[in-house]
Amino acid sequence: MEAEEKKAKEKKVRVPRQKMPEQGPKVRTHNFEEVPFGYTEETAMTEAKRCIQCKKPCCIEGCPVEVNIPAFVRLIAEGRFIEAARTIKETNSLPAVCGRVCPQEDQCEKFCVLGKKWEPVAIGRLERFAADYEREKGEMSIPEWAAPRGKRVAVVGAGPSGLTIAGDLVKLGYEVTIFEALHKAGGVLVYGIPEFRLPKRIVEAEVDYVKKMGVKIETNAVIGRIKTVDELFADGFAAVYLGVGAGAPVFMNVPGENLSGIYSANEYLTRSNLMKAYLFPEYDTPIVRGKNCAVIGGGNVAMDSVRTALRLGAENAYIIYRRTEVEMPARIEEAHHAKEEGVQFKLLTNPVEYIGDENGWVKGMRCQRMELGEPDESGRRRPVPLQGSEYVIDVDTVVVAVGTMANPIIPATTPGLEINRRGYLITKDETGKTSREGVYAGGDIVTGSATVILAMGAGKKAARAIHAYLSSG
Repeated sequence: MEAEEKKAKEKKVRVPRQKMPEQGPKVRTHNFEEVPFGYTEETAMTEAKRCIQCKKPCCIEGCPVEVNIPAFVRLIAEGRFIEAARTIKETNSLPAVCGRVCPQEDQCEKFCVLGKKWEPVAIGRLERFAADYEREKGEMSIPEWAAPRGKRVAVVGAGPSGLTIAGDLVKLGYEVTIFEALHKAGGVLVYGIPEFRLPKRIVEAEVDYVKKMGVKIETNAVIGRIKTVDELFADGFAAVYLGVGAGAPVFMNVPGENLSGIYSANEYLTRSNLMKAYLFPEYDTPIVRGKNCAVIGGGNVAMDSVRTALRLGAENAYIIYRRTEVEMPARIEEAHHAKEEGVQFKLLTNPVEYIGDENGWVKGMRCQRMELGEPDESGRRRPVPLQGSEYVIDVDTVVVAVGTMANPIIPATTPGLEINRRGYLITKDETGKTSREGVYAGGDIVTGSATVILAMGAGKKAARAIHAYLSSG
């Protein structure tokens, strides 16, 4: 019997990881449609059958929202796609989002046993397939939840973290209201990640799912302005979760940075994604359409920005990054897609001055070449300027994508809420408990800019902590 099982496993691992079909680079740079097409039923089953169903599945350990990966993969292999989607949703309310934007290569797939000798199972692509199948077949069902507990919880921010904690708490029997500052729910999913990577209809469908579970969402509601955290408690909420993200832009204080044509990635992407500026004048938000666009940074936001610039008509789109590609924090897949599309990578390069024309518009960027020195606090080798290596690049648009910082509205209007020197909320442990009684926090407002799935994981842990807190009283 053991010999037969061994032969069956060997047969599985010989099957190559299934590729996902996608738009060709020359086609997709002229549209904002999603790049990968997704798996067919046949391809999904072939890929799912590669899973050897480990007795100790390490892949689950790499998933911040604790999806039962072997179970849903097995169901796909058996052709039971709807059941696979529902298995994922037992712990993850946003599977179609996670299947598209999670860095699976550094999480669940990183721990896949097959990856030690071959390529890991394409867990993210299978998650996307199951979620899309359920939605497209119109068979999305609402899970059962506990009896009402008669307690209300306020969630501030309808991003990945807020949507996750709201979904988990509703299933536990709490009445949950999300207060969202923007006019649409989704947070970074709607204002930050471009349509070609995460279609907004997908986000809307998953937000609608959370609403159908019983979560109330109030948009255009800036907590700290229309109401304070203390006023939420006065209104009868028993606990408050702060998942407001870190959406304040960061600039580099480079001379000339105030010239026209220089944008934060926040503004550039929000105009294009949330406000649909790429469809101007059908939508009434304009956006600059530069011919020579430089994006400063090497993360996913930088890749989103530079690929957006190409689709807006840039003839030259540059990534300016002060380290090498090895240190670049962007997903390998995103950098790969950018290269395919014609993005020019200027590595070991840093801007030192912006040059303007007579109208105050940026026309050039003076750059300095760098070399790598000793590692810094991030563990990456520190970039060191090379004296006498300056040169000028012609640009008419610059997008600064070097990170974000915390918005100060909540701390400024919430006495006793501790923050660190960078303005992020301090939590005592993974429960998300803050210095204020009954106030919890998670996601980018605690960690600084991180991934969608880590923010979701923080929401899930905080849901358990709030449940314990409200159950003890």
